[in-house]
Amino acid sequence: MAADHEHRTAAAYSRYVALGDSQTEGVGDGDDHTGLRGWADRLADQLAAINSDLHYANLAVRGKLAGQVHDEQLDAAVALRPDLATVVAGVNDLLRPGFDADEVAGHLDSMFAALTAEGAVVATMTFPDVARITPLARPVSGRVTELNQRIRESAARHGVIVAETADHAVVTDPRLWSSDRLHAGPLGHQRIAEAMGYALQLPGADDSWTHPLLPALPHPGAASTVINELRWATTFLGPWLKRRLTGRSSGDGRTAKRPQLGPVRDSGDTSLRTISDRSHS
Repeated sequence: MAADHEHRTAAAYSRYVALGDSQTEGVGDGDDHTGLRGWADRLADQLAAINSDLHYANLAVRGKLAGQVHDEQLDAAVALRPDLATVVAGVNDLLRPGFDADEVAGHLDSMFAALTAEGAVVATMTFPDVARITPLARPVSGRVTELNQRIRESAARHGVIVAETADHAVVTDPRLWSSDRLHAGPLGHQRIAEAMGYALQLPGADDSWTHPLLPALPHPGAASTVINELRWATTFLGPWLKRRLTGRSSGDGRTAKRPQLGPVRDSGDTSLRTISDRSHS
């Protein structure tokens, strides 16, 4: 698989398909009125800079569990015959009371197996400890560690490339996250795209995505932390819990934003134009 990866990088990818949930859809980077970008769109732009004939599809839909990504997106992805696919799912499962690491890992493993069997280079990522972003999420820290280990094991089994975003302090810098602390903001999506490009060994990619943002943020005082946590719980956690209790999802009624392969760089199209965060690093 490694030799095939090197060959594909040199030849440039031509058919990229992204599977996943809200992060891959691009929530936090733009909005539903002006359009969402997200790390997968930004990665597609990097790929199109290497091969202007790149075609790209994004099947991700917010709110989806790993099993739903598997059931609703895998067949469509295989039918598009990608030479590159990204599979990122499991965060929504982490936040559910009945989280089952074996079940989530099984869905990821099945997607990795199916896509690599079709000849695609497949990439995924590990997840940061959400407790370092939101202290109230400390009870799920162990789940993140467990899921990340399962992702690594499954990826090694199928020759899947892993962007190790979990291991770098910068990934929990609040400036990389949107106000809901559940989704990356524009800078965060850009860093994720750069992490994927680095893992894929794209020309010009480097490890600068791991560098801290400057200047460093001052450490918040205890009182400020409590106030911020209460405000976040009221504004974001409460509505999220209400949806869970009523069986609703943010993805209800939504479909993929790019269900078919299409050119990334249409004439006059700026929807995937990369905005660098170099001025913040």
